[in-house]
Amino acid sequence: MELEERVAELERRLAVLERAADGGPPSLGVGDFWALDGLKDQLEQVGDAAADGGVLFTGAVRLPSGERHEWQYGALTAGLLGSDEDRPDWAEAAEPLAALGHPVRLRLLREILAGRRTAAELAGLDETGTTGQIYHHLRLLTGAGWLHTTGRGRYEVPGPRVVPLLVVLTAARP
Repeated sequence: MELEERVAELERRLAVLERAADGGPPSLGVGDFWALDGLKDQLEQVGDAAADGGVLFTGAVRLPSGERHEWQYGALTAGLLGSDEDRPDWAEAAEPLAALGHPVRLRLLREILAGRRTAAELAGLDETGTTGQIYHHLRLLTGAGWLHTTGRGRYEVPGPRVVPLLVVLTAARP
């Protein structure tokens, strides 16, 4: 390993330790582009179709309930932006994004991921509104695909939506 690489690795490890000592959450890949490097390798293998680049989202999550979810998605820039003749319709993203645009709905999703799964449990939370308002929010989240019902008033975030939800929330942070 070159001296520069070794120093960079030591700096990355020190940053993680300092963040932990300050009580902050650890962070993956600080100063290290391991995911980006992997994406670039994949783009090189695709060749000309990937000339404009691409994006990658990935995650491995264990929820407080013990459930584990792994997910990854990659897309070529050309497919996301299109060309002058063939632009993709981004309007289909409006409903799922709009459903996340309310603090109570975000709170409900967080509580459901934490293990509160029934409408009765959710209605018992402070500052979430009336039972009717909670059901309204749950219907919007279900219609947008962020939730589904598992019967008898129980809700869950579908497994394939757990990591994408966390990716959207991460991307929305300043």
